[in-house]
Amino acid sequence: MCVALASPAPAVPSFARQTGMACAACHTVFPELTPFGREFKLNGYVLDNIRQIKGITVENRETLALSSLPPLSMMLQISYTHTGAALPDANVPGALAKDGDVLFPQQASFFYAGKIADGLGAFVQLTYDGVGDSFGFDNTDIRYARHLDFGGAPGSAHPNVLIGVTVNNGPTVQDVWNTTAAWGFPYSGSSVAPTPITSTKLEAGAGGIGQNAAGIGVYTWINSSIYAEFSIYGAAIRGGNHPLDSTQSNVIHGISPYWRLAYEYRWDRNSMSIGTYGIQAKMHPGSLTGTATPLAGPTDRYTDTALDFQYQFIGEDHLFTVLATYISEKQKLDASFNNLFVQNSSNDLKSLKLVGEYSYQRTIGGSLGFFSTTGSSDAGLYPSGTPLVPLPVGGSATNSPDSRGYVAEVNYLPWLNTKLQLQYVAYGKFNGGKQNYDGAGRNASDNNTLYLLGWVLF
Repeated sequence: MCVALASPAPAVPSFARQTGMACAACHTVFPELTPFGREFKLNGYVLDNIRQIKGITVENRETLALSSLPPLSMMLQISYTHTGAALPDANVPGALAKDGDVLFPQQASFFYAGKIADGLGAFVQLTYDGVGDSFGFDNTDIRYARHLDFGGAPGSAHPNVLIGVTVNNGPTVQDVWNTTAAWGFPYSGSSVAPTPITSTKLEAGAGGIGQNAAGIGVYTWINSSIYAEFSIYGAAIRGGNHPLDSTQSNVIHGISPYWRLAYEYRWDRNSMSIGTYGIQAKMHPGSLTGTATPLAGPTDRYTDTALDFQYQFIGEDHLFTVLATYISEKQKLDASFNNLFVQNSSNDLKSLKLVGEYSYQRTIGGSLGFFSTTGSSDAGLYPSGTPLVPLPVGGSATNSPDSRGYVAEVNYLPWLNTKLQLQYVAYGKFNGGKQNYDGAGRNASDNNTLYLLGWVLF
């Protein structure tokens, strides 16, 4: 029942078993959280309504709290992807690959999700990637939370303050709003369709920090309205990336501070939040352009600052959500510029996402989202290849990262833990252009993607 995976992101039934509540308590349509779902996560995933195996000292201190049911769940995704035009064959020049890919599975995940001890809980995900044919840890968040007691006479007014500690494997994994990358729209998408050449460090696409980091942070939640967090992140080995050396790219140097502030206001069946978050990261380019450099010396510095907004209406039959996120990234590329990897010593990148969602009785509904990425042109970061040997699909003839488009979805949930999804992604611009954007004859609309998904959690 609670939180979800970056790309894609599930709610997990072990939370529902632990709390004794149906998925609708914590979610509008999974994985989007309700106000109650946000409280559940902030309080450490520990709310329970089933028999516990407990240990208690003579001082009445709880030393053990194990659920009589293990908090385990599983997720399965099966998908079909069709792009507007077939992609080039990887090995035969001039030939095209088969267009229309069935992934069975696209992903399969195992979860430990629930209470560990008094005040301590976790969301741990182990995922099989159907494209990479490999297992690995996915979004993981372990947290401890406690309410502060300010005393005072019974009935007296005093603030309700929650403080917590989170250990997680990527910026925004710990977030409780659906405006940030780890849990943001679209909640699922094709893993084989072309995607834009870059993204900001706080996003889940190419160039983002994602799960190549490990962090610890402290947070507070005051009067169920004001949220403040400060975390630090460092580089982490993931998958086959051992050791962290010059064969890797964009490796975090030292520690990177991350901050989050948000205010949420609730009334009747409505909730609205506005916030800001950001990170400053120093990174070694490593093999950024295929030419390896040691993970020492000068670094590239990235400063991401974001604003976000979320509105929810949760009625008996009708549910509405509006999401908006804007990220501005400043890049100071000392290391890459010194090694002639980039054309400019400083660049900028900006990202905007706007989303509207509707669901009727949590059974049938849809979403419409707009996305835009703009930034400085740079022949090193966004290469075009050569006139005789262009970079098909992934290149940029204009050396620009600019991409924009729409995502439209229709969802049908015959049961609360089963989703059938039809998604269409349409590009108005891709890697800096609309027509022949890669110099090899491919148009932005050729990357338009029809995506069908069957998504089951149990």
